[in-house]
Amino acid sequence: MDSLDTVSLSILLGAVLVLAGILSSLVALRFGAPLLLVFLLVGMAAGESGPGGLRFDDVRLAYTVGSVALALILFDGGLRTRFSTFRSVLAPSLTLASIGVFLTAALTAPVVVQVLGLTWLEALLVGAVVASTDAAAVFFLLHGRGLRLRPRVAATIEIESGTNDPLAIFLTVLLVELLVMGDRPWTAVLASLVGQGLGGAAFGLLGGRVTVLALNRLALPQGLHAPFVTTAALTVFGLAQSVHASGFLAVYLAGLIVGNRPTRAHNTVIAFLDAATWLAQIAMFVLLGLLAWPERLMSHGLQALAIAATLMFVARPVAVFLCLAPFRFSWRERAFISWVGLRGAVGIFLASIPLLVGLPRAELYFNIGFVVVLVSLLVQGWTLAPAAKLLRIALPRAEPAPRRVELDLPGQLEQELVGYHVGTGNPYLRRKIVPSWAKPVLVVRESRVLSAAEAGAIRPGDHIYLLAPPEKAQALDRFFVEMPPPPAPDPRLLGDFFVGADVQLGALAEIYGLEIAAEDRDVTLADHIAEALGHPPHPGDVVPLGAIALVVSAEAGGRVTRVGLRLAAPDPVPRGRRPRLVRWIARARALARSVLEP
Repeated sequence: MDSLDTVSLSILLGAVLVLAGILSSLVALRFGAPLLLVFLLVGMAAGESGPGGLRFDDVRLAYTVGSVALALILFDGGLRTRFSTFRSVLAPSLTLASIGVFLTAALTAPVVVQVLGLTWLEALLVGAVVASTDAAAVFFLLHGRGLRLRPRVAATIEIESGTNDPLAIFLTVLLVELLVMGDRPWTAVLASLVGQGLGGAAFGLLGGRVTVLALNRLALPQGLHAPFVTTAALTVFGLAQSVHASGFLAVYLAGLIVGNRPTRAHNTVIAFLDAATWLAQIAMFVLLGLLAWPERLMSHGLQALAIAATLMFVARPVAVFLCLAPFRFSWRERAFISWVGLRGAVGIFLASIPLLVGLPRAELYFNIGFVVVLVSLLVQGWTLAPAAKLLRIALPRAEPAPRRVELDLPGQLEQELVGYHVGTGNPYLRRKIVPSWAKPVLVVRESRVLSAAEAGAIRPGDHIYLLAPPEKAQALDRFFVEMPPPPAPDPRLLGDFFVGADVQLGALAEIYGLEIAAEDRDVTLADHIAEALGHPPHPGDVVPLGAIALVVSAEAGGRVTRVGLRLAAPDPVPRGRRPRLVRWIARARALARSVLEP
């Protein structure tokens, strides 16, 4: 019976820890703290040296849970990445994810040698452990603070953080093997690197295609599509790892393939993976926190702080500026991308690998990696949003995103039903315009379900449902944003809503169904307006763009900084204020009808 009680208590403690992690997210949202930091602190508080007093030293279990969590996180990241985004920043992102990781580890190593007295190979291992960034923490903070990044910067950070983890993991495992097995010829090391990369890419591309084919061909019961995709992702990861290919690269590419192909239950899969990755991250972070001992962490606290400072202020910035030098990034964008090098779960996960294999000084690697991650989360995590504003890389999100309902339609993959509540300040209600690829089909009004034809004109308080391609459904949000009326309405100066001047023409083309030449899709609105006007822009200048018009809202230094979008022609002038000629024509037509009609 004692063993049964032990199992029951273990289940209870595990559930309480996960519940504490979930509830702590409310604290993180309130104060802007990185969730990873909160979960780690929950684990440390529950550990043997904390108030909880729970003894935990199972490194193998922590590594297993961490592997599953990282596989799901990478698959989810690939699932949400659009090929158009991927292609637009492929070169700079992959440069940061490959050369940038090597440079960061190499530039950190000399300081490690000096402050810890390790060999160069051991110092490189410490550098590799802390070389990758944590996308989940970065975007949680930005979205939690109501900020949105410039599109090109956001895409670069997203792709880099999704692709640099596999390389950091490979580099760490390779250095651990060299320390355990002794020196190996560099030709063998290079062959191993290429083999793992090619093998991971092959497994990812093939696994993604097979998952899409099976998902669309198999008649799975309702509700099993999402678990099937999640299990398929872990299968791809496990198969690649079992043959010594890069499972982390494979699972990311598989997610990229699945997310960019028409599939059944796409939104159900996204929602399920949201919950799965959330719980996996909580479990991984809490277990890693349980492994940490505050007393041991502080035994090399000063050395770890020196390494963290080198990483944040020297290694990462130098690597970013060198890697992005061939590309068209401003110094502000490069400075922000440097500061976004937020360390997180991968760093602590990699620091546990020396513990798992029993490497000499394994606890030192773990303690240094843990402290560096904590410092990065505390310093960079809490200053990320102010840095974005200071460098003018992010603009305040002026309006909350509307609540969107998405429903899959069985029997086809090209369309889904997207629903919104219509508020009095929606651009849709104001201008009665939606993209050409969205078709209104249903209206719910006062608990009655009406067809679009039966409903007639849309009214405030209605719920409208439109048919739209799944990959474009999110773009409808901006038409149903609740926008307050401007303090001084002026149709000459104000558009329906505002966007940053660094938005590309291709992004607007996808939303509004505009015809934009392929060579102009990467041109920003600021550059397009400057070329179209031929003179320094002034607020109120209008540049037509297909079915919409671009209105200069703000400029600085002779360059547009904010653009208003005019979705349609201004509302008709009230009857009493129509021009005199228009009133005469209307009267003449009325007189002619009265004479001609019997």
